[in-house]
Amino acid sequence: MPVKWLQLNNWSIRNKLIVHFLLISTLPALCIGILIAWATNGTIEKQVNDHTGQLIGNVNKSLDHYASNLQSITYFIAMNPDIQAFLNKGPAAIAGDEVQYRTSKFLEGFTTLYSEVAGIMVVNAKGEYVSNDMYARNNRKLTEESWYQEAVGGQGIFRLIGHPSGRGVITHANYKDSEIVSGVRAILQPESQRTEGVVLIDLKLRVIAETLRDVTLGKSGYLMVIDDKGETIYAPPSSVAGLLDASRLSDASGTFAQEAGGEDLQFIYQRSPFTNWTTVGVFPVSDTVQENKDLNLYLVSFVFIVCMLGIAASYYLSHSIARPISQLASLMRKVEEGNLHIRINGSRQDEVGMLGQSFNTMLTQINRLIGQVGEEQRQKREAELRSLQAHIQPHFLYNTLDTIQWLARKDGAREAAEVVESLSRLFRIGLSKGQEMITLSEELAHIRSYLNIQQTRYKEKLHYAIEVDEEAFGHWFVPKVFLQPIVENAIYHGIKERRGPGRITIRASAYVGVVRFEVEDNGAGMSEKRRADLQRMLHACGKPQAETKYEKSGERPEASKPMGSYGLRNVQERIRLSFGERYGISVTSQPAAGTVVTIDLPVIRSREEGAVS
Repeated sequence: MPVKWLQLNNWSIRNKLIVHFLLISTLPALCIGILIAWATNGTIEKQVNDHTGQLIGNVNKSLDHYASNLQSITYFIAMNPDIQAFLNKGPAAIAGDEVQYRTSKFLEGFTTLYSEVAGIMVVNAKGEYVSNDMYARNNRKLTEESWYQEAVGGQGIFRLIGHPSGRGVITHANYKDSEIVSGVRAILQPESQRTEGVVLIDLKLRVIAETLRDVTLGKSGYLMVIDDKGETIYAPPSSVAGLLDASRLSDASGTFAQEAGGEDLQFIYQRSPFTNWTTVGVFPVSDTVQENKDLNLYLVSFVFIVCMLGIAASYYLSHSIARPISQLASLMRKVEEGNLHIRINGSRQDEVGMLGQSFNTMLTQINRLIGQVGEEQRQKREAELRSLQAHIQPHFLYNTLDTIQWLARKDGAREAAEVVESLSRLFRIGLSKGQEMITLSEELAHIRSYLNIQQTRYKEKLHYAIEVDEEAFGHWFVPKVFLQPIVENAIYHGIKERRGPGRITIRASAYVGVVRFEVEDNGAGMSEKRRADLQRMLHACGKPQAETKYEKSGERPEASKPMGSYGLRNVQERIRLSFGERYGISVTSQPAAGTVVTIDLPVIRSREEGAVS
């Protein structure tokens, strides 16, 4: 006889899972290998990108510093009294030797103090200029130059316009266009904002080159600078600046890979918001992936060996765990289809066997409860039938009311006879021989009877009008007694609370597939909060989740209803349950101005159609 402990079916699921996880290391090994490879690759790549981004950020700060110095120089120049006199009056204002010498020394001081400045020129609105080491190369008016027009368009904002090209200005040092970068700023008259002139200042490209050459990216990477027009400000001689797609630099910063010059390159860029130049770091993709290849090879070998061992060892245990659970799931699906007489057979002693025993017990209990509920429902119907039989027969009630009416008329009590007649009609239509759908004419007769009784009670305080085309709508079918609770609310919570006489108006109109009723009163109305609470309560009617919420919380919905909403809720639930959420009640009201209750019902032209709905 085999030892019980060695019978695998008697092991607990916990012990099976322990053995299973000890032997099966395939998934953990695979995940660990992938995570290590991903983390290593991602970390190396992130470190490279972050380091490159920091270098680019530092370069941008240096470039911004140079540009900021140029901008500050333009402000100092614009505030100089001699320069102001030149802009307003022309060269005659500084014609004296002393003034001319002072102005020249003033401009020369900037080039002396800032070695990166190649030259400075100030041009007034007439095209006349003053400079320390720059001069016009031809007779063309400087105000017609593109750099002058761009400065005017900047309206006093300093702009770096890149390498000069074809301009009519040269320096004494005879710098080439590729050796300098120009910046311009218009000088505006403070009150009128009129352009008085333009400051042109050249920056030596070597300071930019020195800043970028000091930065190395990996083994063969480099930096280059591109302006907002896609033109290269600086790039090493062996760069791929001419092959770069400038449209990919549209964002403020980013990274992308592109093949250029037969090599896969990684590009990392940042745009300076001050200069509007983009500094681009370029380095081969191969520089970042070579270190990962050896590590990935070791990881793949390790994961492969562990997976082979784990799969072979775990096959039998996985089958042992999955098979009984699959059988139990199959039996549960049969129960879902309605077969409550199946049972699980077996003598397993593990958790699956215990679950099967509980499953059998549950089915037995369900069958017993179904029989018990059926018996209780039968007894309930019998009790309801006995209760119904104990009530006064409707015909007896009608005949009694007719007798009271006849006696009242015989004794001359006309008003009492009319009330009894209205009450008799009210009961007759309300019962309607058990029919749920009655014609609109019958419903209007019912509400007239109700209003006649109330008008007799309230005398001159209550007036009403029914504005319904019974010839057009009278033969349509509606749920019986749906207007009476709404009119009752209008009387007790509207007209009754009003000072002086009140009026209730009932209207009906038809749309495409919808008949709309409006019950309007000029009573006390209600506040917006009370109306909103009432509307939320009506919106929740007929929805099972609302009932479930009350059942879970243990509260009764009536406890939170707005005052006078019981009748409205009853009508709303009848409409929603009969015709769907498209139809129902909505309320509009204003304090001291009255209330309008709108009821939307489907157009039903026969009693059978209403039963189908």
